[in-house]
Amino acid sequence: MPKLDLPRHDYAARRRLLMQKMHTAGVAIIPTAAPKSRNSDVQYPFRGDSDFLYLTGFTEPEAVLVLAPGHADGEEILFCRPRDPERETWDGRRAGLEGALEQCQVDRCLSIHDLNDVFPQLLENRELLFYPMGQSTDFDARVMHWRNVAKSKIRQGMRYPLEVVDVAELIHEMRLFKDPEEIEILRAAVGISGAGHRHGMRQCRPGMLEYELAAEIEHVFRRLGSPSVAYPSIVGGGINGCILHYTENDAELRDGDLVLIDAGAEVGAYAGDITRTLPVNGVFSPAQREVYEVVLASQKAAIAAVQVGRSVTDYHDEAVKVLVDGLLELNILSGSRDAVIEQGSYKAFYMHRTGHWLGMDVHDVGHYRSADQSWRKLEAGMVLTVEPGLYFSPDNPSVPERWRGIGVRIEDDVLVTTGGPDVLSSGVPKEVAEVEAMMAAGWAEG
Repeated sequence: MPKLDLPRHDYAARRRLLMQKMHTAGVAIIPTAAPKSRNSDVQYPFRGDSDFLYLTGFTEPEAVLVLAPGHADGEEILFCRPRDPERETWDGRRAGLEGALEQCQVDRCLSIHDLNDVFPQLLENRELLFYPMGQSTDFDARVMHWRNVAKSKIRQGMRYPLEVVDVAELIHEMRLFKDPEEIEILRAAVGISGAGHRHGMRQCRPGMLEYELAAEIEHVFRRLGSPSVAYPSIVGGGINGCILHYTENDAELRDGDLVLIDAGAEVGAYAGDITRTLPVNGVFSPAQREVYEVVLASQKAAIAAVQVGRSVTDYHDEAVKVLVDGLLELNILSGSRDAVIEQGSYKAFYMHRTGHWLGMDVHDVGHYRSADQSWRKLEAGMVLTVEPGLYFSPDNPSVPERWRGIGVRIEDDVLVTTGGPDVLSSGVPKEVAEVEAMMAAGWAEG
């Protein structure tokens, strides 16, 4: 697997900014994720907590970041595993304290085994505790124990944090706006994701199993430098394309059906997220094309609404208008556009929003509404997906038989800029003629 040349984030600047947002008499504790057991003594591949990674870039388990503005012995402390030759023989190399100090450029690195002794001292005479309460019940209990230890010294004149503030709220608002380095890495993640989709178009054949097509796509992700998928790939042939989060991927792809592929690569801890819907035999039938063209027109209208200053819900509303117009034209629904939208009858065929934030998490963090509950305005540096769809259940008698069992979704990744929407995944064909041409080229290759 090639080593990607990715830009390095300024983690120290992020930590400084976070401390500026904190109360000067506060202390923050941000743990990474805990390893997860798969079964017996087998664990899932470890992937650190996104907030922790955002502030440190440190990828090992059993690590905790503490930020204590103004602390005499250092404002930034990373607790991590020390070197252990015996355990490293079994589990792999560790950075150790010296390696982590060099890598993360914090003020101090201490052993994770010292956390119980050191952290209660860091709480003394602090007014606020910034901590992501509720993410881990085990770690929550430890934090409350440490707070009680600090509280026990109140008769010695010590103060302790009376209030716990969710530090994730501060971090997530920072993560919502991507800096140039993040955008470059996202372009890499989306680029590799797109390469996998283009390969999938060329390899798709009737008679393949869904997981075979998924394997072809994911092979490209790994070959081009992605260590992991950003989420379990969805490859739904025929009626399986009507299941939004279908992941069984074990059915046969049949001649005459569509296949909906929702797959993305993770690169540098950032996610790509692309969906395309293909005719398994390389040519859209008239009925399939009718539905596909409605969804494609809807997506184009939605992307055009991704503009600085417009509401984050505007692009969903634009998508819905075009989808409803299409449903009316196909005589699947009746009435006026406004009446259908007000009644919500279109939701039988389009039941999800048109997109979400994209970043370190595929459904990335950040509020969609402002404090006054109004939809927030789009700003430069935000990244989101645009993914309208139509799904006609095979068991819905209100849908003419020619369209039953058809599921279509088209999804692109879009950067909000002052110059308009920047479609990061524009290199993946989605026009009917482009899709059919790429699939025909794959068939010609054999």
